[in-house]
Amino acid sequence: MMAIPRRFLRHQIVVEPYAGRTSTGPLYGPPVEVRCLLDQKTRNVRTPQGDVVVSSSTAYASPGTTAPPLSRVTLPGGRQTRVIQDAPRDSGGLGTPDHVEIQLE
Repeated sequence: MMAIPRRFLRHQIVVEPYAGRTSTGPLYGPPVEVRCLLDQKTRNVRTPQGDVVVSSSTAYASPGTTAPPLSRVTLPGGRQTRVIQDAPRDSGGLGTPDHVEIQLE
């Protein structure tokens, strides 16, 4: 397994994992700093439920990174957004780096 090289992980985001809902709103776990390559490009993505939504950014992170859907994310400029989905990408031995793609609202 060849992971995405650390030198490409030039950005840092803060992920607060979604832990459910309470009577007062969403509940989040403790914040985790994640090194990533942040691509702030708008594109359409499909949610785990099959809906097509607009993603404002994609973060490419090291294998093993987790960011459950609906987690709160703070971007380098301070803007907060939520995770649409996170998906591990395995090269299948083709020589491209393994990574986790995190689609953000």
